[in-house]
Amino acid sequence: MVHMDSYLASPWIFLINMFLSFWIINVHGQTSNFIVTDFGAIADGKTDNSQAFSDAWKKACETEGGRLLVPVGGGSFYVSGAQFKGPCTGQTIFRIDGTIIASDDLTLDDQDYWITFHEVDALTLSGNGFFDGNGASSWSHCAHAPNDSLCIRKQKAPTTIKINYVTNASIRDINLVNSKMFHLHIHESENVIVDNVHITAPEDSPNTDGIHIGDSCNIKIIGSHIATGDDCVSIGEGSTNVNISGVWCGPGHGISIGSLGKYEVEDNVTGITVRNCTLNNTDNGLRIKTWAPSKSANVVSNVTFTDINIYDVENPIIIDQYYCPHNSCSHNGESSVEIKGVKFIGVRGSSASETSVKVECSKSKPCQDIEFSGLDLTYEGQPSTAMCSSADDKFQGSHQVPSTCINLPHP
Repeated sequence: MVHMDSYLASPWIFLINMFLSFWIINVHGQTSNFIVTDFGAIADGKTDNSQAFSDAWKKACETEGGRLLVPVGGGSFYVSGAQFKGPCTGQTIFRIDGTIIASDDLTLDDQDYWITFHEVDALTLSGNGFFDGNGASSWSHCAHAPNDSLCIRKQKAPTTIKINYVTNASIRDINLVNSKMFHLHIHESENVIVDNVHITAPEDSPNTDGIHIGDSCNIKIIGSHIATGDDCVSIGEGSTNVNISGVWCGPGHGISIGSLGKYEVEDNVTGITVRNCTLNNTDNGLRIKTWAPSKSANVVSNVTFTDINIYDVENPIIIDQYYCPHNSCSHNGESSVEIKGVKFIGVRGSSASETSVKVECSKSKPCQDIEFSGLDLTYEGQPSTAMCSSADDKFQGSHQVPSTCINLPHP
């Protein structure tokens, strides 16, 4: 039996608990806000606010629970470049609700990164605002003058955001648009979650990968929308335990592992899972690419692509061990990168080409244990085909399309 006293006591218990919660937050984990406008930042799109942002970060970083806030300012905050360094006192939050815009001056393109978070533990990068890489001037100039010294150097044009030697980070809800090169580069970092991030650039914008991961472990990319001129997500050397789920990709070049083998010292790639993603009107779908000849002999293993929706994709499934962008290779050797233990499960939809599966492996290091199951890929309403070379391919189950591989001549 419930006594009336318990009902009367309930509001008091609630109020006491609420008071204690506020007391704990204010005494033991006080959050201090540092608004960039209080440090002199002006949202006029032309004043360089790099110093104001750095000053605000310094205060947030040295404060337990510090929050750097970028407000909606009625315009854009121009920042020529900024590096936000740790270590910090505790969890640090970078909250962007306004817009930060990069320079359109091509002479500044010799910096590798526009915004860098370096050696920070417990970082939260969130908000509904925009990081605008202002890449249009760079793309159009180099399209008309590819031999210009600025354009030749553009291979090192600024990536919008670099997450560098960062641990325990959450990146969520932000918008990245029109980068001059990669939009988000996660490098030498651990335990990073990217959630509900929107990345956009024109489909003809060069080298504008959405998210590139390299030399990092325990990375999750979930529920994000990526539409760019290059890979939606690219997984580079030294990446381990990467999970990608609920990502919408397109237009762009799909979700890729690689390219690998370009450099002499490269670490292995293992433990990659891509699940419940959609690829729409992309040049490639699910891709592994290595150079031939390759300078390194690293290994790609334990990779699973499962429950993938394909809509009008040119190459839905492709393993290319003769990758050579812009015909810049000699083709005088084979790739030494070993690919093994790769599963394609439940990849379904429409291919824009008759050959929906293309597996072209190295003659010197044939692919091992490449498994297909539950495929349903059609071309113009008819069954698509698969072509393979130098691969230990296994098509599990009889009711899938395609259900077997045709021999593919080597290049």
